Amino acid sequence: METERMAEEFREAFQSVRTELGKVIVGAETVVDGLLTCLFAGGHCLLEGVPGLGKTLLIRSLADALDLPFSRIQFTPDLMPADIIGTNMVVEDETGRRDLRFRAGPIFSSVILADEINRATPKTQSALLEAMQERTVSVAREVHRLSDPFFVLATQNPIEMEGTYPLPEAQLDRFFFKLLIEYPSGDELAAILDRTTSSVQPKAARVMDGEAILKWQRFVRDVVVAPKVTEYAVRLVMATRPGDETAPESVKKYARFGSSPRGAQALILAAKVAALRDGRYNAAFDDVAGAALPALRHRVLMNFEGEAEGVTADALVRDVLSGVGKPAK
Repeated sequence: METERMAEEFREAFQSVRTELGKVIVGAETVVDGLLTCLFAGGHCLLEGVPGLGKTLLIRSLADALDLPFSRIQFTPDLMPADIIGTNMVVEDETGRRDLRFRAGPIFSSVILADEINRATPKTQSALLEAMQERTVSVAREVHRLSDPFFVLATQNPIEMEGTYPLPEAQLDRFFFKLLIEYPSGDELAAILDRTTSSVQPKAARVMDGEAILKWQRFVRDVVVAPKVTEYAVRLVMATRPGDETAPESVKKYARFGSSPRGAQALILAAKVAALRDGRYNAAFDDVAGAALPALRHRVLMNFEGEAEGVTADALVRDVLSGVGKPAK
């Protein structure tokens, strides 16, 4: 086999990008793997963590490892939708004739760093909706296509912090994964100090271009998924909905809404990437279960009682994993 050869090449490609990120980022292996899963699955990623944990550095390092156009958009309360997608401007040529011309905004790149996305108003955040789903931008009844591949990699501080706005539910649903960045351990902090306080500043080298990324995205979709594995993903998603009879009691009590079909799509695509990463050409139950938290945590919305009692979406997703048994092999 050709398939086996391609699968091995995928593993090497995945590891090459991971190695370059490891030159800059200390620890956070789960977050790095989740970010790369979004890359090879063709999805967008939302990273959440308190300031100073390296969210922006991680995305910048990924952009350094990819030979793709990169834009950083710093989200602030006064940022307007036109600042992101662009606008029509009156331009006068040498003959004095005036004409409207579209001036593209920073969204017209392949890798978009939406830094501190929850510091902008919901109106501005919503300017990304069409771009994230359709890969197009509409301005004055004219549709402009974005580049391919196209990734929105957003960072946000926890919602409870002052000066932030909750992301609209429709926009949250368009993120393939939501990854949580935790504080580093003592050993990791020591390694961070060694790297960041010396005269030599590490930087990721470019190891992959857009053509290669598109090739691997197509290959990922060819990975075999058995009907029972698909059924398991469906059961997980159904159990996140409080009105479903299979939902655990905690979901029925604390959840307002469960996952959309995009959650099931994310589970299957992430399972395919995980299988290839581990040297297999067929997705397994454990691959689906391993993607449950990042794929579903932002798609399970709490009701008033859940928010009042401090129940987290992660806790509900773990209850779903415990309650939905894996089918017999």
